[in-house]
Amino acid sequence: MRGAQVIVVGSLNADLVVAVERLPAPGETVAGGRYARHGGGKGANQAVAAARLGASVALVGAVGADELGEQALAELAREGVDVAGVARLDGMATGVAAIVVDAAGENQIAVASGANAALTGGAVERALGAAGPRADGARGVVLLGHEVPEEAVLAGARAASAAGWQIVLNPAPARTLPAELLALAPLLTPNASEACALAGERDPEAAARALAARTGAPVLVTLGARGALLVDGEPVAIPAPAIEPVDTTGAGDALNGALAAELAAGSPLGAAARFAVVAASLSTLRPGARAGMPRREEVLAAP
Repeated sequence: MRGAQVIVVGSLNADLVVAVERLPAPGETVAGGRYARHGGGKGANQAVAAARLGASVALVGAVGADELGEQALAELAREGVDVAGVARLDGMATGVAAIVVDAAGENQIAVASGANAALTGGAVERALGAAGPRADGARGVVLLGHEVPEEAVLAGARAASAAGWQIVLNPAPARTLPAELLALAPLLTPNASEACALAGERDPEAAARALAARTGAPVLVTLGARGALLVDGEPVAIPAPAIEPVDTTGAGDALNGALAAELAAGSPLGAAARFAVVAASLSTLRPGARAGMPRREEVLAAP
């Protein structure tokens, strides 16, 4: 599996998490919570998920020249993620996410993007400059996310296309998809609300069909505890295993990292999607966006 190559272009954050009995209503304070700090950011989380599943992973992004940035890079390096492509920017703060999690594992998240918002297309181009056709003839995967600027996403997609690598785009948060990006036929992995927002539809299946028609590529819509819906021709429902979640933070990141790792290893899309849904479900069994991200053997052993 170490031959599976994944490059993630995305965000790095410090997650500041408060666990409470229930989520607060607007203007309300809920006391009695427990605090913890974890490594986060969708890009960094996805990189960790792919690395734990055996892929060779490099992350392209940006942090501030501060203590949180140092900690973020050290944590990723310990997970086996190559962080040479992560810029350290003077005068910028490392991104921070404030997360509230309730007893049922549901969450509310607010993000201060910090250095993530300063990642440039030029920096991405330089970092991906060494990417090229693989000696074994297989395609690597470039996994892109929307927590960095559009120019960085486009630069990553262009580089992937030029190298013959597969493009996977997790369009979270949802924003207008440029025509140039759609023309590069990315495999889209929105959640249900993101898919509907991107397609202007109310139904996730209709949204997935519309997005697939626009890109000419498959679409995998995540549906939380219900699993996912894959549109690659006729829609296929992929159910999630029945579990009792502890914390759903990062479940989508676990799915995207697992999907990229499996595709890079040469798995067919349907099999990779099923594997990714199981990995995402298992990731919710422990608190924190990364703590529950499973190893390959755990996913394979899941019922």
